[in-house]
Amino acid sequence: MAYGLNILPQGALDFVSLGALIHRLDPGIVPFRRATGCDIHISGGEFNCAANLASCFGLKTGIVSAMVDYPVGELIDHAVRSMGVKPFYKRFKHNGVNGPNMATVYSDRGQGVRPPVVFYNRANEAAGMLKAGDFDWAQIFAGGVRWFHCGGIFSALSATTPEVIIEGMKAAKAQGAVVSFDLNFRAKLWNVAGGEEHAVAVLDRILRHVDVLVGNEEDLQKSLGIAGPEVEAKSKLDSSAFFGMIDAVLAKHPQIKIVATTLREVHSTNRHSWSAVAWVDGKTYAAPTMELDVHDRIGGGDGFAAGFFYGLLSGETPEAAIKLGWAHGALLTTFPGDVSMASVDEVRALAQGGSARVQR
Repeated sequence: MAYGLNILPQGALDFVSLGALIHRLDPGIVPFRRATGCDIHISGGEFNCAANLASCFGLKTGIVSAMVDYPVGELIDHAVRSMGVKPFYKRFKHNGVNGPNMATVYSDRGQGVRPPVVFYNRANEAAGMLKAGDFDWAQIFAGGVRWFHCGGIFSALSATTPEVIIEGMKAAKAQGAVVSFDLNFRAKLWNVAGGEEHAVAVLDRILRHVDVLVGNEEDLQKSLGIAGPEVEAKSKLDSSAFFGMIDAVLAKHPQIKIVATTLREVHSTNRHSWSAVAWVDGKTYAAPTMELDVHDRIGGGDGFAAGFFYGLLSGETPEAAIKLGWAHGALLTTFPGDVSMASVDEVRALAQGGSARVQR
């Protein structure tokens, strides 16, 4: 047993995520009110982790989600498969007029002093219609799954999605998988779902089944309903506020063995100071701080989570695992889109202190 976890040495799949698949419309540095064109990125917080682990790190991964049989669904499904992720879908028929739909997320990239702006159209979203009993978990986990992952975004979509999560987590636990959860607290989504008090009640039921938790200080406060430390952190890169909340997290959910997050000081949209920290089975670890020249920040947190999970699944030391997550998340911000274009060699080189000197 490492990190306080019993990670299966092998399985038919290394990693399975449960969550909504979305397409993100990105007009680049142009705000939407003046946009004349945009790129389409296939995304979803839970999917991004599975895609990163497959594409960059070479793991066998899957995604459990809703799929609508119409052209947008075909576009998304093609991207899922091209990333090397095995899909497990509950399929819905589109009526040709108003749904069910695959969610649309709108996000310009911002520039300099102008931040990115994110807003949604999740009306009549198929993923929000998912309910317990929709998936054959025995079939999904046939041959074994080493790690099961979900997150706060999917939890907020409807009254039924939390039940799907709990059902999946129980099934994953029964066959020996580690269970992780990225809090990813999105106030806009939870405000529609019922507010912060409702979020705390919903997430409390889910977190009882979680081994590995990802979330920053704000995520922990708003998702778990716990107060932060009395002394505020000197900066966003000061880990004392985060580590100061671990006892409160464990008081509510003592079975959690790992809590990890990125630390980010935003100087401008395109210039960030970046680090990461983790509490692993009673000990604390921190990555170095680097200065990032950011091309597209969306997905950086998922990039960190994927690299960190890869380190744990590969049996790396906690120090090495946190650096792999830190390095992969940093690299992901240098690419357009929400999923990785990095190679594992690039990630390891940066984690070990590599530079941006030209490679010949």
